[in-house]
Amino acid sequence: MVFHKEFQTAGKEPGLQVWRVEKMDLKPVLKQLHGNFFTGDCYVLLYTTAAPSYYIHMWLGSESSQDEKGAAAIFTTQLDDFLGGGPVQFREVQNNESLTFLGYFKSGIKYKQGGVASGFQHVVTNDMNVKRLLHIKGRRAIRATEVDMSWSSFNRGDCFIIDLGKDIFQWCGSECNSFERLKASQVAIDVRDNERNGRATLLMIEEGGEPQAVIDALGPKPNIPAGSADDESVDRSNQKKGVLYMISDAAGSMKASVVAQTSPFKQEMLSSSECYILDNGVDSKIFIWKGPSANTAERNAAMKAAEQFIKEKKYPKHTQVQVLPGGGETTLFKQFFCNWKDKDQTTGPGQAYSLGRIARVVQVPFDSSSLHTNKTMAAQHGMVDDGSGKVQVWRVEDGDQVPVDPSSYGQFYGGDCYLVLYSYRLGGREQHIIYTWQGLKCTQDELAASAFLTVRLDDSMGGSPVQVRVTQGQEPAHLMSLFKGKPMVIHLGGTSRKGGQSRVGSTRLFHIRQSSTRATRAVEVEPSAAFLNTNDVFVLKSSNTVFLWRGVGATEEELAAAQYVTSFLGGGSATEVSEGKEPAGFWSALGGKKEYQTSRSLQKMVKPPRLFGCSNKTGRLIVSRGWISLSVGMEYFLVKDTLYSSLSLSQAEEVPGDFNQSDLATDDVMLLDTWDQIFLWIGNEANEVERTGSAKIAKDYVDSDPSGRRGIAITTIKQGMEPPTFTGWFQAWDPKLWETDPLERIRARF
Repeated sequence: MVFHKEFQTAGKEPGLQVWRVEKMDLKPVLKQLHGNFFTGDCYVLLYTTAAPSYYIHMWLGSESSQDEKGAAAIFTTQLDDFLGGGPVQFREVQNNESLTFLGYFKSGIKYKQGGVASGFQHVVTNDMNVKRLLHIKGRRAIRATEVDMSWSSFNRGDCFIIDLGKDIFQWCGSECNSFERLKASQVAIDVRDNERNGRATLLMIEEGGEPQAVIDALGPKPNIPAGSADDESVDRSNQKKGVLYMISDAAGSMKASVVAQTSPFKQEMLSSSECYILDNGVDSKIFIWKGPSANTAERNAAMKAAEQFIKEKKYPKHTQVQVLPGGGETTLFKQFFCNWKDKDQTTGPGQAYSLGRIARVVQVPFDSSSLHTNKTMAAQHGMVDDGSGKVQVWRVEDGDQVPVDPSSYGQFYGGDCYLVLYSYRLGGREQHIIYTWQGLKCTQDELAASAFLTVRLDDSMGGSPVQVRVTQGQEPAHLMSLFKGKPMVIHLGGTSRKGGQSRVGSTRLFHIRQSSTRATRAVEVEPSAAFLNTNDVFVLKSSNTVFLWRGVGATEEELAAAQYVTSFLGGGSATEVSEGKEPAGFWSALGGKKEYQTSRSLQKMVKPPRLFGCSNKTGRLIVSRGWISLSVGMEYFLVKDTLYSSLSLSQAEEVPGDFNQSDLATDDVMLLDTWDQIFLWIGNEANEVERTGSAKIAKDYVDSDPSGRRGIAITTIKQGMEPPTFTGWFQAWDPKLWETDPLERIRARF
């Protein structure tokens, strides 16, 4: 294949490269103008990681010609081929870009009118006669769109940038909030520094306080209309549903045959010699997976196959497309599979490992002595400290909390709910965590009471504790470490109430596993050989014998924990059994031999964290004659003169790119997903509906996960009280960030 001369520098060093399609040729865009896009043009972008791995994006302007789109597709295929067929490819359509794409431009993307056909060029200009108006939209993904230079383009709910060359004005409508002002300021600073070489003057003005220069540019100011809601309320109940197709003859008359009608899928459904379409069209996303052994013609025709599929399904033209080589799958793609294992995921229990070439999260081995200094380690392993602080445990009983005898701390029964209060010191200040443990066989009344009692305990301590809701079987590592060297023991059912214990079965099986932090848990499971695992230790108690079964990959610490379990089960000394040398009595006690997990796979996999903002703000409600548009099926609350909708999962918007602390909006509830734990961060200015509705958002988020995750621990944190298990996911966390108004800080840069 013939390669364009521009590709000689492609992917040579980490970072972003941008080219514009100009008269069927490629021209580089200056680095300081990255993020500016003419609506009449098409672009090819390449992002190179340090690994290295590659992401190619084909961006299509809303007014670009068919010839330009075709040329962009050809250059994208050539670039993919030049880089060995390994890049992930994205098809981006103006106003509907992927989160990966938006993440490259933290100061927002700017849509400019015109294009190469009408003589518009990407140049850094010192021309002080510029006149244009940019409309700023978005709380997480910022878009600045050039609109008509007229008062008719304005509304009271948004921010606008009035660019007059030597003076740049940020105009703030009377209904826009501080977070929107903050994001608009980032765009204004970017225009001054990168488009105007820092030579322009920045000024922030409020609606009603326009200086004469603005009036001269726009004319007499009329009444400005109210703002509209940022986004239509849409039903996203099916946004995570997918259908998997195998495609054949992609280079000719493509045929798609159904492999599985609904997610979650299994990884073994993908054959390395074929190409597949994962259809998530209900959420405007299509994925093409290219098997590493598929023929070259089909691999090169992947993007064409996706566009043909979109036409056949009558999906919107703005449907996003990702083309993924085998081994280069994105998190968004892998979430549709219930059992996804990455290539480098089997290097042995407890060892550090990588997650393939596109991973951005590196696992940090656990070291308890550096917990307070290494926040990244604390976050990955879910450990605020080594568990040596003060522990208090209550059982939920008859709607109240009853103290548990300290001698039985660490014993949890599936028919109960418990409150565990943990107190420790961090940075000279006492901190608290309330773990609410909910058994799988407890009653609805106990579940409700546990939630009420958690809030009561939290209120009694001034609202400062971190709250963690734990479902039986999904205990976080830190909770497991609180019992002074003893394993956490979870009984399948029953209760620890006086006289309330149910009769236990004559045969019981306990699964003992050590976490990455070296804390151990013993979980009672059904007494069946199918539950055995080669990585772990099991204790089997039958009517007349106790067996201690040791898998090939088990650790000495797991063996010691198993011996503790045998001590309270009774039945005499245990018979130790090594995997592969089991006596007949062992198998007969389990009801016979069955297949079980024999893969020496890792216990934990580090996945890139994701941050979402949860907001129900619909704008100001003017109480007067007229109508306001409300969505069917939503509840609304009127507080003073502000209209709030009930909080739902459709209102959770992901923060694009590598997030940082400043992405936490203090007037919202934020959801941080670190795969094996969910954090709810409550901003000080979040409204009451957001605060009370956030727990349901988190539950709905996990329940709708296409990979089938369920029962993940949910931790609720208040602004200013963040533990290291949370802050460690943010680079360079500043505990004093909110002591000054973020808007004042950015104004200082004006």
